[in-house]
Amino acid sequence: MKTNRRCRALLAVSLNLMALLFSTTAFITTHWCEGTQRVPKPSCGKEKKTNCLNYSGNETANETNQNVVHYSWETGDDRFLFRYFHTGIWYSCEENINAAGEKCRSFIDLAPASEKGVLWLSVVSEVLYIMLLVVGFSLMCLELFHSSSVIDGLKLNAFAAVFTVLSGLLGMVAHMMYTQVFQVTVSLGPEDWRPHSWDYGWSFCLAWGSFTCCMAASVTTLNSYTKTVIEFRHKRKIFEQGFREEQNFLDQEAMKYFRERS
Repeated sequence: MKTNRRCRALLAVSLNLMALLFSTTAFITTHWCEGTQRVPKPSCGKEKKTNCLNYSGNETANETNQNVVHYSWETGDDRFLFRYFHTGIWYSCEENINAAGEKCRSFIDLAPASEKGVLWLSVVSEVLYIMLLVVGFSLMCLELFHSSSVIDGLKLNAFAAVFTVLSGLLGMVAHMMYTQVFQVTVSLGPEDWRPHSWDYGWSFCLAWGSFTCCMAASVTTLNSYTKTVIEFRHKRKIFEQGFREEQNFLDQEAMKYFRERS
């Protein structure tokens, strides 16, 4: 019984630790959603010779004189570039088409005013989700390494299961709220940011993987609690049954003894 209970507790601790690592990584990274943005090509210059609009005439004069009319043979989609971008809870980073590297903007500033409240609720829920995972992980570790009796272990097990279930529900709500905010921002966000095409990234997969591990840990903890209670009651029942049989046997022996004496 003790070995099985320890194995179940170790499995729950491992699942909770994975959920904690996944959720923390997803929270601080910027790959929840990624895709491309359609932006006009920049003007060609001394430092940029490719993926740009090459206007006819004297380039130096055109650059210095803003009143000169520029002509280009490129029309339609040829005048646009598709730059890569990726977005997280905190920042949205996009490829810098004028130089190497990326430039990032606050996603909270990009979200429409009507969705900022929902986004902040999502952030708060994510923080509470991680905090409750830490509490559940701590209780599971206490139950695994420092519980001296079955009763103390059951109490810790019950509290760990409650905190883990609550954290999983908060995580699910937080992920769904962020998804809603991002989809609204795609339609109503700044025109220079709106994606041409997008999909969910690896941070989003980590976030839902964390939720899956969290719920698996809670189910394992509840299962361990239930099995321990059932085994404990079964052993107590067997002990009481054996005690009653022994008592009946002693009573019968005593009655037989007194009969023989009489």
